[in-house]
Amino acid sequence: MSRTRTTLLRTAVVTGAAGALALTAVGPASAETEVAEPSTFTSAFTAMATPDMVVNSEGIATMGEPGASGTFTYRINSDTEVICYDIRLTGVTPPYQSPAKTATHIHEADAGQSGPPRIAFPNPEDDGSGTLVSTGCLQGPFTTGVVTDGADTGDGFTLAQIEADPSAFFTDTHTSTYVPGAVRGQLQSIPVGGVETGAGGTSLTGTDDGATGPVVAAVGGAALLAAGGAVALRRRTQQQ
Repeated sequence: MSRTRTTLLRTAVVTGAAGALALTAVGPASAETEVAEPSTFTSAFTAMATPDMVVNSEGIATMGEPGASGTFTYRINSDTEVICYDIRLTGVTPPYQSPAKTATHIHEADAGQSGPPRIAFPNPEDDGSGTLVSTGCLQGPFTTGVVTDGADTGDGFTLAQIEADPSAFFTDTHTSTYVPGAVRGQLQSIPVGGVETGAGGTSLTGTDDGATGPVVAAVGGAALLAAGGAVALRRRTQQQ
């Protein structure tokens, strides 16, 4: 009887250990995670998204939602694979729709061309004023939920690719009425703190108290000039 109990105990321990190993093997490290805002950034980008920039999957111009617009501002730390996003949409009418896991993306493609999503962001929600807003920070590796040739379109993607050629990427959001895109805009680089690093980007060090500071205001001001639209970029203290 004692030998039987010992055998059963050993079996349970081995089985439990195998289960723990299996859980570890399929852990959450395979997809992006929400993280706190880093203290430094290597680059920043903006896009003024409009309905006339939308093209369908075949690269044919396809009008988005009339009267809609969007301001997409991204700050990147390519050393740690963190991207912070500030997305604001006006005149866009949910519900959202996309074959990806969300309907708000950065795609890889030149202006006027279609291309695969590389990063999927949380869809903007009404902030109470009628503006749809999504803010936060994600850390790679990135996945989109779109599989092409057996691989997710985010597999192998790095933020350094955006820094190397931002004009080869666009950002957009898709709705059930405007599936190819409600609005779309091509990324363009903006200064981050106004200090060139000579390493494909610029350097920004955040304030110690986490409040909105002159460095972030400079990023917003540059976006205004570069995009010809109003960008109110704010720091976001995120609790995990």
